[in-house]
Amino acid sequence: MDEILYYSTNLQAPEVNFEDALLSGLAPDKGLYLPKSLPYISDYEIKSMKDMSYAQVAGLIAKKFLASEIDEDALDEITQDAYNFEVPIEKVTGNDHIMRLDQGPTASFKDFGARMMARLVQYFLKKQNREITIITATSGDTGSAVAHAFYGLENIRVVVLFPTHEVSNMQRKQMTTLGKNVTTISIDCKFDDCQAMVKQAFSDPLLKELNLTSANSINVGRLVPQTFYYFYAYSQMVGDGGDIVFSIPSGNFGNLMAGLFAKKIGLPVKRFISAVNENDEFPKFVETGTYQKMAPSKNCLSNAMNVGHPSNIARLVAFYGGRMDEKGEIHKMPDMNKIREDIFTVSVTDEQTRDAIKNTYENHNTIIEPHGAVSWRGLEIYREETGDQTTGVSLETAHPAKFPDDVVALTGVTPQLPESLKSLDGKEEYIETLALGYDQFRDFLTKKFL
Repeated sequence: MDEILYYSTNLQAPEVNFEDALLSGLAPDKGLYLPKSLPYISDYEIKSMKDMSYAQVAGLIAKKFLASEIDEDALDEITQDAYNFEVPIEKVTGNDHIMRLDQGPTASFKDFGARMMARLVQYFLKKQNREITIITATSGDTGSAVAHAFYGLENIRVVVLFPTHEVSNMQRKQMTTLGKNVTTISIDCKFDDCQAMVKQAFSDPLLKELNLTSANSINVGRLVPQTFYYFYAYSQMVGDGGDIVFSIPSGNFGNLMAGLFAKKIGLPVKRFISAVNENDEFPKFVETGTYQKMAPSKNCLSNAMNVGHPSNIARLVAFYGGRMDEKGEIHKMPDMNKIREDIFTVSVTDEQTRDAIKNTYENHNTIIEPHGAVSWRGLEIYREETGDQTTGVSLETAHPAKFPDDVVALTGVTPQLPESLKSLDGKEEYIETLALGYDQFRDFLTKKFL
């Protein structure tokens, strides 16, 4: 199998293989890596997934991307270890379903990318016999998923930045109670400020010795594993042929990009629904053709989606033939007609989010949390505006127990804690607090690790 090469969205960096893209995170020209070509998965292979476990589906697709760089037996071992939990898909009503991506060790969809990524990083680090420092910004679940995925692994240090007032208590405790090789930093700012500092650190020559990389959706190593659950959902819901529609709660747009990868390599997706909260820069871009960052971002119930300039928009623009730099400036317009053909996008207000949680429970006895509610309402709006009744799957990206106040207030039901969340109360938290500003962040890293 030919090796897949990865290029930078800024087009000013050398092409690299997956190993180098994974371990570097961001390209040296501050762009994001995208595969220059994508593998192909045949209809026969897709139909064969119907009787496969999730880990088996993941293994089949992983080999399409990585067989030229990783031994197939090692890939099987990695996928079996990464995906040792259930992936339920529930019929809610008619042709509408919910895929619960909340059954992993941190009760978040981020487990699907982070656990696979952690094992791939470990594989390549052993091969190279070196250390790295992972720094990542989080607006909710990314930090905990990354922290848990890499917790205790040799040769890897993890640094997570989060906005003090924009993560829930549960989300914070999931990453701050670990310690060991995991450092968490609280900053009184917006998520986009944390993200900007992470990006700046990658290009800082004073931090070169830390061998920095990222584990959020800036890193293409997170996106490739996220293609797996689109194929799995299709195999369970459609299987023998036909189209499918996916509704995706969109924040930093890594989830949508992974879905676009899946469609490009052969999955018969009729339409993606990109449902955002009141941070509506993407729907406005699709509607008008003009991209304008939302600064500051709005603080909404679906806190992990409070992103005023999603990093992966640059990838999406490149995917459709355009070019956007890391600052959000478009130097070449993408094919907007094709974007509109593939993606239906809508902004869901907090009021609509609350109504979706309440109505989904009262009408269908189904409990969802704010991010899943944005996605579910997006699917409903798509149905209302297009009349399309193609089999639909809405992604539930976090466990309702992570947002008990909202769920109880709107449904009267206290969601049962999964095992992964039961042990958090009473644990000591390890939190560093910094003032907003890149210099303070750089000084902290150099004093702690150099």
